[in-house]
Amino acid sequence: MIKVSIVEDDKIIRQSLHLIIDGTEGLKCLAEYERCESLLQEIKEKKPDVILMDIHLKGGMSGIEATREVRKTFPEIVILMQTIYEEDHKIFDALCAGANGYLLKKTSPTKLIEAIKEGVEGGAPMSPAIAKKVVEYFKQSPRKTDDAHLSDREIEVLKLIADGKPYKAAADHLAISVPTIRFHMGNIYKKLHATSQSEAVAKAMRKGIL
Repeated sequence: MIKVSIVEDDKIIRQSLHLIIDGTEGLKCLAEYERCESLLQEIKEKKPDVILMDIHLKGGMSGIEATREVRKTFPEIVILMQTIYEEDHKIFDALCAGANGYLLKKTSPTKLIEAIKEGVEGGAPMSPAIAKKVVEYFKQSPRKTDDAHLSDREIEVLKLIADGKPYKAAADHLAISVPTIRFHMGNIYKKLHATSQSEAVAKAMRKGIL
């Protein structure tokens, strides 16, 4: 059972997400919140597997700030940002804060469920329009010298993850075990000072490693 918490200040959207999640076999909505502060107060007790996080909230802490706070204590929780907008700087702020994926709110219920499952399996789901902006951004951005000193194997692993492969698929491709993939990703996180695979990929691209 995948346990999901929702942070969304629009009541209708929040309730719709709740219904979609609870209406899907294998998923359960643990809680829904109007503000990030309420999520953070209960996160230790609830311990969701996935958080659907609204990036634009009316007052209080933003979704990006809350993502940073969650990452400090719960690096294993999958955080999927949701937004109406396709703002470049918000996308990269969210990924560098530790978000695992970034979805537009117009994403269909079927695609949303797929994204939740993909995130739990180690993927980094993004709406096509968002993924296109990420690619365009890194094509246009000046690349910095690689100062992270990743090993050749670590770079191979990170390239596969950047291509959207979950850990199992990456392990099969390299003929190694999933625990070995996790070991390499742990080293990559340390070297890049990252707390999620999306952040690791973003930082590696900016450094010119990928």
